[in-house]
Amino acid sequence: MNVTATMKELILKRIRTREARVGVVGLGYVGLPLSIVFAEAGFEVVGFDVDAARVEAISRGDSHVEDVPASVVADYVDAGKLVATSDFEFLGPCDAILICVPTPLRKTRDPDMAFVVQAAESVVARLRPGQLIVLESTTYPGTTRELLAPLIEARGFTIGRDVFLAFSPERVDPGRNDWTTKNTPKVVGGMTSDCLDVATAFYEAAIETVVPVSSPEVAELTKIFENTFRAVNIGLANELLIICDTLGLDVWEVIEAAATKPFGFMKFTPGPGLGGHCLPVDPHYLSWKLRSLNYTARFIELASEVNMAMPEFWVRKLQDALNEQGKALKGSKVLVLGVAYKPDVADLRESPALEILRLLAEKGALATYHDPQVPCIDSSSAPFLKNHPLKSQNLTGALLRGMDSVLIVTDHSAVDYQMVADHSQLVIDARGVMRGYELPAPIVSLAEWANHPADSLLA
Repeated sequence: MNVTATMKELILKRIRTREARVGVVGLGYVGLPLSIVFAEAGFEVVGFDVDAARVEAISRGDSHVEDVPASVVADYVDAGKLVATSDFEFLGPCDAILICVPTPLRKTRDPDMAFVVQAAESVVARLRPGQLIVLESTTYPGTTRELLAPLIEARGFTIGRDVFLAFSPERVDPGRNDWTTKNTPKVVGGMTSDCLDVATAFYEAAIETVVPVSSPEVAELTKIFENTFRAVNIGLANELLIICDTLGLDVWEVIEAAATKPFGFMKFTPGPGLGGHCLPVDPHYLSWKLRSLNYTARFIELASEVNMAMPEFWVRKLQDALNEQGKALKGSKVLVLGVAYKPDVADLRESPALEILRLLAEKGALATYHDPQVPCIDSSSAPFLKNHPLKSQNLTGALLRGMDSVLIVTDHSAVDYQMVADHSQLVIDARGVMRGYELPAPIVSLAEWANHPADSLLA
């Protein structure tokens, strides 16, 4: 048996028998659910994170990820199937190491690869023959080959013979119960055919469906394209909203009518902008990569321009509506309803609500917020707040009556929208959530409200 077969067969056997130890670098919204899935499949999992508080919390059975119940974490910690640590020396005994660290953008909208580089250097410093290394962090096509592979080869290892390298993008959608880490198909691209065989076998041991592709670059671009597809189509829906506003048409009626077509159409809806880690960030990784090749990704750039302008669009709608009532935005009391980036999660990453709050503060509005998922916003999420954190207000009739306007940014299901309709002086609806309610207050939206006199609309 040659050396290649020895290393490959050794790790494949350890995977099949569940003797393989799994290391997950980064215990955030990707790494922790992934750790649980592999622990559930019978593997011993060691989770690594530089955040000591996070490590301590997981070690005592707590969970900071909404989709992972603390009771599940506690069960696997107590069973010895999940260990959290900040000591990267424990990487050495791991057979498979998954890198799940953030890939944010710099202020210049260029990729910030610092976390990936730091994680890769920590892994490679402790690399040994027979290990599988997989990058899961969303990144530009070529990262695995151009960044990770040279680090490994500089240590004298041959990829596909001594160690196995692959890319497999995370596909986490926080707050979903139907599609989870376990049942969402897993795309995998290996540096060599042996790398792909090992990575595929590894993921098949815990994930229901694995989709092998021909290279890491294909897997990297697959994830970027998925999110670019959504970002571009949301940008189109947002531009349709502006078009309907200009034409005096109901954007929601147009979208619902178009959605009745049983083929050739996929429904996307407008809103206050893009939020979350993926959609506002991932397309820029591709755009940046293409600029380095002297190509402009025009659809990506245009969609980003439209989506980033939506917070200002809705603040302007609010300002115009207040003017119609003889009020200035400066000094007006504004309640932002919902600040998380999407309904029924507590995630503030890249939330357009933060930019809306910043714009309101800049224009002198007296803004506060209610969000059943987010009890407090501080400068770590919204730098403009500095040392003045905001706390979520209890949503009551008295609060609503005391506001000059309510701006619906995130349509959480737990909110009593009938109460909002009954007690608000003015409602600005960026989500179309108030359709069908009888509304005594003026409404600014791009929808015809059921049973509401057309002449009282300010749209």
